Amino acid sequence: MNLFYNPTGVGDVAFVQLEVVEGPFEYDKKGDVVVIKKDNQVVGYNIFQAAKSLDIEGTGHIKLTDVLLSDIQNALKTAGIDDKLDVDLSPKFVVGYVKQKDKHPNADKLSVCQIDVGEEVLQIVCGAPNIEQGQKVVVAKVGAVMPSGMLIKDAELRGVASSGMVCSMKELDLPNAPQEKGIMVLEDTYQVGQPFFEE
Repeated sequence: MNLFYNPTGVGDVAFVQLEVVEGPFEYDKKGDVVVIKKDNQVVGYNIFQAAKSLDIEGTGHIKLTDVLLSDIQNALKTAGIDDKLDVDLSPKFVVGYVKQKDKHPNADKLSVCQIDVGEEVLQIVCGAPNIEQGQKVVVAKVGAVMPSGMLIKDAELRGVASSGMVCSMKELDLPNAPQEKGIMVLEDTYQVGQPFFEE
């Protein structure tokens, strides 16, 4: 789930995105909330007069908190919408440890990696030339929104399932990122599973 808010550019409307899908959409207005559907599935909400019901700080892509989630749930309820929001607020950019690296069966430049992120081991297909077993790396988990705006989703790359992305400094929009291709390799002092950013 993503939340966007730009009162100066768009007005006092909070955009709640549940799924990243292409239109056309169906719209159903209830009170101050417009329910957005695609093929009869709810994919998002527009909450008008958002400042009255949501305590939002900042503009653009807004970080979700338990309080904000509760505010959104209450705004839906006030509008007579019974939808329950089931949202994972755990950190999406974490330190991972490359436990295993295998050659992709159908692509010379891809590796299939098993990466420990603390709570679980994720299978991630990676195209970086410098990824190796035994490294600590930054993993964008499913649900992460990259600085570019891209949402990380479960995917299949050349027939192999991939859940997440191993990140380069450039992809993370970090200062002094090198121009050559390659993932960011972390020092050993980082703990597996710890959030990479202060979230």
